[in-house]
Amino acid sequence: MPLLTATIIVPWRNASHFRLSGTHFETPQRDPQNKKLPHMVTDHIERKLAAILHADIKDYSRLMGEDEVGTLRMLTAHREITDVLIQQHRGRIVSTAGDSILAEFGSAVDAVQCAVEIQQALKASNAGLPSARRMEFRIGINVGDVMVEGPQIYGDGVNIAARLEALAEPGGICVSGTVYDQVENKLELGYEYLGEQTVKNIAKPVRVYRLQREAQAPAIAQGTGDTSSPLPSPALPLPGKPSIIVLPFVNMSNDPEQEYFSDGITEDITTDLSKISSLFVISPNSAFTYKGITAKVQDISREMGVRYVMEGSVRKAGERVRITAQLIDATTDHHLWAERYDRPLTDIFSVQDEIVRRIVTTLKLQITLQEQGVIVGKHTDNLEAYDAFLRGIDCFWRLTKEGNAEARHLWEKALALDPQYAEAYAWLGGTYRLEWLFHWSGTPQTLERALELAHRALALDDTLPFARTLLSHVYANQQQYAQAIEEGERAIVLDPNNADSYAFQADILISAGRPEEALSAVAQAMRLNPRCPAFYLLQLGAAYRMAGRYAQAIATLKDTISRSPDLIPALVILARSYIEQWAVQQNPNGEELEPALAAARRALSLNDALYWSHTILGYVLLHQKQYDQALAATEQAVVLAPAEA
Repeated sequence: MPLLTATIIVPWRNASHFRLSGTHFETPQRDPQNKKLPHMVTDHIERKLAAILHADIKDYSRLMGEDEVGTLRMLTAHREITDVLIQQHRGRIVSTAGDSILAEFGSAVDAVQCAVEIQQALKASNAGLPSARRMEFRIGINVGDVMVEGPQIYGDGVNIAARLEALAEPGGICVSGTVYDQVENKLELGYEYLGEQTVKNIAKPVRVYRLQREAQAPAIAQGTGDTSSPLPSPALPLPGKPSIIVLPFVNMSNDPEQEYFSDGITEDITTDLSKISSLFVISPNSAFTYKGITAKVQDISREMGVRYVMEGSVRKAGERVRITAQLIDATTDHHLWAERYDRPLTDIFSVQDEIVRRIVTTLKLQITLQEQGVIVGKHTDNLEAYDAFLRGIDCFWRLTKEGNAEARHLWEKALALDPQYAEAYAWLGGTYRLEWLFHWSGTPQTLERALELAHRALALDDTLPFARTLLSHVYANQQQYAQAIEEGERAIVLDPNNADSYAFQADILISAGRPEEALSAVAQAMRLNPRCPAFYLLQLGAAYRMAGRYAQAIATLKDTISRSPDLIPALVILARSYIEQWAVQQNPNGEELEPALAAARRALSLNDALYWSHTILGYVLLHQKQYDQALAATEQAVVLAPAEA
């Protein structure tokens, strides 16, 4: 997992997993006298987070006026399609009043997949009809907080979904920014950012994304419920050594709140395997794009470029845990082994070790004596501390001030339960570095605290890759690049399949003025993580800029921004790339700096508390000979960061 360097602000995956539901009804009006909602007991209002799908038919009134019987017959046929797809995607229909459909889902991913498949299926159904008789749905999807009353729900979260539907084109889908944040790195779909839209009865503008019409979703075979993986990807060649992907273990517990636990098991097993140099292991970031999707192992093998696929499930009940696991040769679809482990919860670590050893034996892997000790590294004997650690990971990757504070609290709790828990010290150090990076407090000692905790973790376990990575980041932030590169190299030796370590090393190599080595590191990161997060592209674009390959830098950074429109470092480096490309031209035209100015202003609008944004704006204005404005922007950067600007 990444810890974020000074120019990175996007995680490899969004760690939140929600219990969701939804409806389309407008928020009920309050009585101005008693301020109570009708039909609800305000003292005991139930709330939950919901993924809401709202669909409506274009020109339904016209269709009914022209042919009432035929339109109702067509609506019934379409409803049979949509009802099946909603059920297959674990959704629940809340209401089908008139020509609308309201459904709730267990996740934003399920809602978006369902919406795309509905539009594909209805497009096929409409294909043989005259254009004037086609029944086309517009779909809006939102994730938001709602109030619950029996089968119905109310609130702005509901209303926004309806407003998004109105913004969608016939046959199209619009989603809110909260939905986009959940699905961006999980579904390989095309997204067009429509900006912040002001919608009726909603106080604040809403970020809106349109799913591109050519985007494809996992296809469902009629009557089977079988789903394929996301967009077909180009086949990747198999590495010259055994290769594997560990798919997300399915949470079989009755409690969806235990999702973090099954995800944690998946990542622990992946991490242990990743430390074996004779094995090629796909990053969890790419593996988690298959979460909740039934895919053919042959497709996974082709898309990820691996021979072996491991899958399993976790059921945690009281003080017992059941883990099932199976290893498949995807090139032959042959199951090499399958095992079920029914154990006390206290045996959770030994079960993980047994699974890893079984894979090593089955694949006849050659492991060094050092690796034998590292891959079965001890976490903690305290299950309560381990549980707090996993919950902290979930909070940390929200990358918010509140999530960071909660993660810190949980890891401090883990260390109170087990003061020898090396991993908890390393990740606790990560919260201090994140606080320093985002200027969440005015405490100047936060980076020093991160350094102290990294050393404490290594004193307990000097084979801990994440502690080396943290140390590397801190040294880079202190501009001690030689030490940063050395620690980054140590992290890679300890965990040679950690894609993020290569991406972070690239960032440090860029800062040290070694772009060609950075390009090589990014290439390795992207092979280990084929469905990589936007910050890999950010590093690729930054390395191209450093190497003077401005056209490639601009193209890559524009691609980065299309995937992550709010990624400030990408906007800043894009602006700088435009300036440097302009500067090397024989007869530079001042108008060619306009794209740089637009990128700089966009970065500033996203966060005017970061000195980088003011610095790059001043840089652009200087080259446009707007000296007073350039000076003002630069002075503001100095005010925000006197020691850095």
